[in-house]
Amino acid sequence: MGRTHLHFDMQIGRKKPESIHNRDASCPFCERNSLTDVLEQRDSMIWLKNKFPVLQDTVQTVLVESDECDGDWSVYSKEHVRNLLAFGVEKWMAMERSKDFQSVLFFKNHGPYSGGSIRHPHMQIVGLNQYDYLQQVKQSDFEGIVIDQEDGVEVTLSTQPRASFFEYNVVLSNHDRLGRMAEYLQILAHWILNHVNPRFQSYNFFFYHWEGKLVAKVVPRFVTSPLFVGYSIPQVANNLEEVVREIRSHYF
Repeated sequence: MGRTHLHFDMQIGRKKPESIHNRDASCPFCERNSLTDVLEQRDSMIWLKNKFPVLQDTVQTVLVESDECDGDWSVYSKEHVRNLLAFGVEKWMAMERSKDFQSVLFFKNHGPYSGGSIRHPHMQIVGLNQYDYLQQVKQSDFEGIVIDQEDGVEVTLSTQPRASFFEYNVVLSNHDRLGRMAEYLQILAHWILNHVNPRFQSYNFFFYHWEGKLVAKVVPRFVTSPLFVGYSIPQVANNLEEVVREIRSHYF
């Protein structure tokens, strides 16, 4: 049986650079000539080993999304989000196929409430040696009210969110529609940053392989509910249909 917890190396954690709250701090991802352990570069995207691997018994990598420090999924060109998702999924799947890990995480932090420390847009791909993330996942995590759907891909608003309130799911059943999945992710990032709560400006992408499908969960991030922290009780908003109608009115 795999582990129930990951161990965080506090000594390494204290050395991590921090630019998400301090706009004057130097950005390690802007200093491209100083980057080390680069695994692959594709156009303006760079995949490299994490210089501060705080999670023990893992292999941590970072995908720097572009050379624009103030860039974001919500403002990239459609071509770039399609190329970016394709690059990230390619490397995620390659790490999974290597069989070197019990499971592999693929996720993104954006904003001060997202759990990240670097402002420069990036994603992370992390191989877990002794932890299977799927042991914490269930089918109901990805079920919800359909916002929009096309052949092979759909976007929904969770009726049983994993944590609380609003969680959006992009479910891909046909890998050939990966480009449309990227466009849906861009729409959701734009929705969160421009139409949800302007005080927080934070979200996460979390990716899963589930039941033969590729699923992305998009989560607006606020101060975490004490009910979830203390009791693992998720909450769901009582106006989901209203939110779905509003998203459709803006984007579909």
